[in-house]
Amino acid sequence: MTYCIAMRLNAGLVFLSDSRTNAGVDQIGTFRKMSVFENPGDRMMVLMSAGNLSISQSIRQMVAEYLSPDGTSIWTASSMVEAAQIVGECIRNVHKRDAESLEKFGIDFNVSLIFGGQIRGERCRLFQLYSAGNFIESHDENPYFQIGESKYGKPIVDRVISPITPLDEAAKCALISMDSTLRSNISVGFPLDLLVYGTDSLSIGQFVTIDEKNQYFQMIRSTWGQQLKSVFESIPDPIWNAAPEATSNVLSTSGHLNHPVRISPPTSVARIETRTQQRQTLAQDNENKRQH
Repeated sequence: MTYCIAMRLNAGLVFLSDSRTNAGVDQIGTFRKMSVFENPGDRMMVLMSAGNLSISQSIRQMVAEYLSPDGTSIWTASSMVEAAQIVGECIRNVHKRDAESLEKFGIDFNVSLIFGGQIRGERCRLFQLYSAGNFIESHDENPYFQIGESKYGKPIVDRVISPITPLDEAAKCALISMDSTLRSNISVGFPLDLLVYGTDSLSIGQFVTIDEKNQYFQMIRSTWGQQLKSVFESIPDPIWNAAPEATSNVLSTSGHLNHPVRISPPTSVARIETRTQQRQTLAQDNENKRQH
């Protein structure tokens, strides 16, 4: 499995991917999920993948070599939408070629892609593509996409990221999101690829491959954990069965009836319980007599 996240901001784009693939607990490999299509001064585009590795690698190769009947390619597309359409067409071509054979071996055609970047003359754009080759585009209401094991790293992104977030803060948020995923899911692993692109630069900005020893990532891992624990401990404990007029930290009040849905035990179980209580009472009586 994998985890990839990309953010589209006013200041540019942030891409982060892990590199773990596995086909069982004893078959773990490292394959990079991020590919860059760059012609400095004209375009900079990033493709990230999750799902079946052989399918995603086939798609990536086909995207790099694709040439339409009119001569259009990923390198000559006039807009990011046209480039995304090319990626979608390559997904469908690989599906047409391989899906039937894969199905005979019980393998689903499973792939998800994030594709984003900038072509000279238009703004930064970001897309998520599906196994059918269709796609959606990121807008201000939803400035990021995730693929793979997305659930663990989503809460921090939802709370922090907006279109006006600076690139360095967005990169920090992406790394915290990745750390949360790494801690909760063994199918996501190092090394990580982080690319930060500034609007209108039309070339790779900041790029780094991060391993377990990376100083900044280790600082994030320890600091984030400590701060979470500190914030958690600073939140007051709940007050149970408070007076109705209480207004602070009240979880339940004595003025409201709170009862669970109770399932009564069968009569036979109730009788057994009664006999047990009787034996316990008799034993206690005998103990009291011995003490006196």
